[in-house]
Amino acid sequence: MTVTADPKEDLNGKEPSQVIEDNDDGEDDVPEIDPAGTGDAKKKKKKKKPKKKKAEQSDPPRIGLSKLFPTNVYPEGELQPYKDDNAWRTTSEEKRYLEKLASEDPQTTYQNIRRAAEVHRQVRAHARKHIKPGMSMIDIVENIENGTRSLVEENGLESGVGFPTGVSINNCAAHYTPNAGDTTVLKQGDVLKVDFAFGVCKRRNKYWSPGIDVRLGELGGYIQETMESYEVEVGGKILPVKTIQNLSGHSIGLYNIHGGKSVMQIKTDDMTKMEEGEYFAIETFGSTGRGHVVDSGDCSHYAKIVDAPRVPLRLTSAKSLLKSIDKNFGTLPFCRRYLDRAGETKYLLALNHLVQQGIVQDYPPLCDQLGSMTAQFEHTILLRPTVKEVVSRGDDY
Repeated sequence: MTVTADPKEDLNGKEPSQVIEDNDDGEDDVPEIDPAGTGDAKKKKKKKKPKKKKAEQSDPPRIGLSKLFPTNVYPEGELQPYKDDNAWRTTSEEKRYLEKLASEDPQTTYQNIRRAAEVHRQVRAHARKHIKPGMSMIDIVENIENGTRSLVEENGLESGVGFPTGVSINNCAAHYTPNAGDTTVLKQGDVLKVDFAFGVCKRRNKYWSPGIDVRLGELGGYIQETMESYEVEVGGKILPVKTIQNLSGHSIGLYNIHGGKSVMQIKTDDMTKMEEGEYFAIETFGSTGRGHVVDSGDCSHYAKIVDAPRVPLRLTSAKSLLKSIDKNFGTLPFCRRYLDRAGETKYLLALNHLVQQGIVQDYPPLCDQLGSMTAQFEHTILLRPTVKEVVSRGDDY
């Protein structure tokens, strides 16, 4: 369409040079004034800038979060209001101000936790779709950990895998990940617990009683009451669900995955309170067995003790291994596969020596009686000044 106009003519209050007509050809039609007055003005084409396509995650997930969230602001988890004695926090000006300060700083704990939770959600969703009977445990954990490392954009102790990927099966409840050479394969009918970085509870009644000033011993009673009100059918038999009484959730600290406070799954006399600003892994373990786990099988999980003593080491290999642990993991948990990945070889004697000297803690697999089935559900919660945030909540879990 050709546009002609007298330069002095007002077109609906606009100068001719301001009038643009679009003929839907993907380009803007810009009028060109005819100074000679021949009526033969021509239209120039001005190309529109193409819209930036939003980055999407790959399958398997391998695109770093900085490309998906360039502002470094990550999605909030599920928000749950405080109730009863803490309901005042929702409208308190002081608490709202503290919330504002923490939310505006992209380097706060809030954004760091949400970043980790987003990694967990995306990798978890992929794992749920793709884990199938016939897969080896090695393939399962490496697929998960490769996704975690890619999304968090691994950078030494600044960002990486926070905990070895647990793939405990059936009566084994926790702390099993395959060592090199392990040929275990997931079979049809196996109950598999996939535990990595973050993990949740499913029930939403008393189960979600965690909150500021809640006493940990009382919370354990709510967990036990809820879990043991259910039954499960296994092999055509209806069996009661028991809480595993010697496993627990815990608070989380900086470079200290078990931050000092434990959330047991039974009622206890523990009067310790949850406090504002803390965050917790609320882990729940159910079993059709005794409801009690013991150490069983080859150890894979280890961690340097936070306040480890400074003791002389008589083995040169132990000194060298400790330097490697400090460099690669600090006080974060690691497994033998991670030592292999770091280039360590023939390290078992040195590793056992560090355990014996009280510098490194070993965490063997934890199992209930043979023939029983165990399950784990977990979520990570952040106790903000005005609201509880279940940071690991997703559409699938």
